[in-house]
Amino acid sequence: MTSANGTRPLDGVRVADFSWFGVGPISARTLADFGADVIRVESEARVDGLRYGEPIKPGKSGYNVCAYFNNFNADKRSFLLNMGVEGARDVAYRLIERSDIFISNLTPRIFERWGLTYEDLCKVKPDIIAAYQPMLGLWGPHRDFAGFGAVLTPITGISHLSGDPERKPVGVGTNYPDYVVNPGHSVVAILAALRHRRRTGQGQRIELAQIESVAATIGPALLDYTANGESQVRKGNQSSWMCPHGIYRCADDPSGRERWIAIAVGEDAQWESLCAIAEGASFATDDRFATLLGRRRHEDVLNGLISAWTVSFDAASLAIHLQSAGVAASLVHDGEDMCEHDEHLAERGFYEYLDHPETDISLYDGPIVKLHETPGYLASPAPLFGEHTFEVATEVLGYSGDEVAELTASGVLS
Repeated sequence: MTSANGTRPLDGVRVADFSWFGVGPISARTLADFGADVIRVESEARVDGLRYGEPIKPGKSGYNVCAYFNNFNADKRSFLLNMGVEGARDVAYRLIERSDIFISNLTPRIFERWGLTYEDLCKVKPDIIAAYQPMLGLWGPHRDFAGFGAVLTPITGISHLSGDPERKPVGVGTNYPDYVVNPGHSVVAILAALRHRRRTGQGQRIELAQIESVAATIGPALLDYTANGESQVRKGNQSSWMCPHGIYRCADDPSGRERWIAIAVGEDAQWESLCAIAEGASFATDDRFATLLGRRRHEDVLNGLISAWTVSFDAASLAIHLQSAGVAASLVHDGEDMCEHDEHLAERGFYEYLDHPETDISLYDGPIVKLHETPGYLASPAPLFGEHTFEVATEVLGYSGDEVAELTASGVLS
């Protein structure tokens, strides 16, 4: 869906995206969804690791076929600039001078070495909005520590809270903190800074320390310690105020694929509805489970009895039946379910299919929010590596063809 005149709310805003991997590129893609001209600065000297990551289609190879990278970088332009070569800084400054927003999630020592601190940028573009997203912030004893989600998750306490109590911490993979929480916080801050500049004419520096952005998500655990002196521990799928609250095995699908259902009961009325649907199941008439306190006290037994009941049901049908009675429940989706069988996401048109030169028609996440009057949309697939270097150098930066050739010969551009 596009607006009546095809415009998007950030049309005319340019972003110099000097980031890589997750938080920076995802933040910039959200801005691109709503019309910003995002110029993704890349380098042959150090290629973004996601460009040669997975998943990729069978038989494909190279820098342009990773679905992970492509999904995060749709609707951008790729500009190859080697910041390690003499003369590259002048080109970078020329781009920043013509941009509204600068984004970088590199460690402070890198952009200090490149001359891309906020003080440096202000000399070139006084009203620049510079969004820095280093893992541990711009200052502090650990500011130059390196890391990805696998480091960020344990350092913010999430790993300690994730998993079963009798097993080691498992975390939530590498994706959740720096690919979800941090970009969301960053985009809100950038939009606030744009509004401030529109009102005052002043730019500003944004510092999003990823550690602080993620630590904010475990507030209840921190409050439990400060208020009660208790350090919460892993408790699997258990909830402090809902019971039952878990994942239960259902019947395999016709192809033999395991199927599971999530069920969450927060009120006695929901428990009564669950028991009515499960008429005949032993837990439905067991007085031990009549109250939340009783269910919590005997939670392990209850979970076993619910699993014995659900195991013969089709998970999707049972979830719909429970939902119709007011019980929160859902089939545990896998990738195939999300892409091929989720009628709700399909009806809402969340996924968009774009024709990429090397991966053909491919699925992309659509804009994560919907604006009624000026909705976002994807205008183009992810760029090929360096696809727009000449275009950006001539049309945006104003270099002549001969100057681009000289910069390319010297290794500044690729």
